[in-house]
Amino acid sequence: MSNQNRTTVHIFGQQYTIIGEEGAGHVNKVADLVDQKMREIRHQTNNLDTKQLAVLTAVNITNDYLKLVERVKQLEGKKEE
Repeated sequence: MSNQNRTTVHIFGQQYTIIGEEGAGHVNKVADLVDQKMREIRHQTNNLDTKQLAVLTAVNITNDYLKLVERVKQLEGKKEE
């Protein structure tokens, strides 16, 4: 059985307990990034409810992730040349 860690974090004013293999430091960094992105989007678009804000945040973070994945592929391709 894998070692599961419990970490309590706060995201956009709500408390969550995250259970997983990652350490507290990593989980806190993830939570801080999500919180920061939610607050950034809320500042730009004040008329969203929390659910809409969470979905838009997920879309934004996934977009950033996919851009990074593509950039890594490009860099790996240049490395092989």
